[in-house]
Amino acid sequence: MRRHELRHIKTSSGCCCGIDTHAHVVPEDFPAYIGAEVPADWPSMAAAQACHRSVMISGKVYRTVSDKCWDTGKRLVDLEAMGLALQVVSPMPELLSYWMKPAAAKQLLRFLNDQIAGMVNDGGGRIAGLGAVPLQNIDLAMRELEYCVKVLGFDGIEIGSNINGVPVGDPKFHPFFAACQEMGAAVFVHAIRPAGMERLVGPAQLQQVLAYPGDVGLAAASVITSNLMERYPRLRLAFSHGGGTLAMLLPRLQQGWQVFPALAESIEAAPVEQARKFFYDTLVFDTPTLRHLVDTFGATQLMIGTDYPFNFHDRKPVERITEAGFDKGTTMNLIKHNAERFLARLLETTQ
Repeated sequence: MRRHELRHIKTSSGCCCGIDTHAHVVPEDFPAYIGAEVPADWPSMAAAQACHRSVMISGKVYRTVSDKCWDTGKRLVDLEAMGLALQVVSPMPELLSYWMKPAAAKQLLRFLNDQIAGMVNDGGGRIAGLGAVPLQNIDLAMRELEYCVKVLGFDGIEIGSNINGVPVGDPKFHPFFAACQEMGAAVFVHAIRPAGMERLVGPAQLQQVLAYPGDVGLAAASVITSNLMERYPRLRLAFSHGGGTLAMLLPRLQQGWQVFPALAESIEAAPVEQARKFFYDTLVFDTPTLRHLVDTFGATQLMIGTDYPFNFHDRKPVERITEAGFDKGTTMNLIKHNAERFLARLLETTQ
């Protein structure tokens, strides 16, 4: 099966044709560090309950995950029930490891990228890959980007919403995005080590529930205020978790652009216009919110995201869209056509 071809699979309930652009991989184990001194935050795996292992970072359990994170066969079984023809996998965000020294991060990410390539190879055309790059060093990141796209044949890469506290819209990253545009690599932005954790009251899981959307929203806003898409109009850039808080921030940013001369001078195109050039996943767990995102960003910009296989994932993504009351064209856009455009894939249907 060619890289740019995917045949829809008929099931007893109809055509499983959805494309999930937001799903994650954790390897069954991590390699030994090759070097004189193992970084303190080099990950490892520890045994847990049946079919689960614990990711250890800096001597602590970061997360306990199931074998669906690395078992391609089990993953494929779940795709049919979720209504999916294709799942695009990327590393668990904490593994992006921007806080490591660049050479150590490059070593770890090369291992992860090769692991993802193995899953793609085993997936029979139903798994696609987004790689990871050490963005704490832009030169190394561009070399790994080339390896991901030109050697492994990935559709693109996943990056964090910030790189050690620096938002992705910062002009220092523009050369990297220029390379992504040149290579035709899709870029999926996921929340990582979000700002504002000190303002949360409650268990650690609130990071995923409340802090992730805030950091994604600020990341997307930074891309608008830095005019990234004006510089690189062919860049295909997507934001996880429905763009986080961006849909609520956007009217304020648009009004500020119209009111404050400094904003009008620095932001080269209307914020609303720029925001409608991004892609966003549908991972918002709420039908009115999903409809609002379609109204705000456009019916051509939303695509399925599930966060599979973590516990906090959307188990019925296609059903959630079909029950939202969109017209047929919008429904199919969200289920598969927008993801086809984001991935620059031509999908062929067989009845």
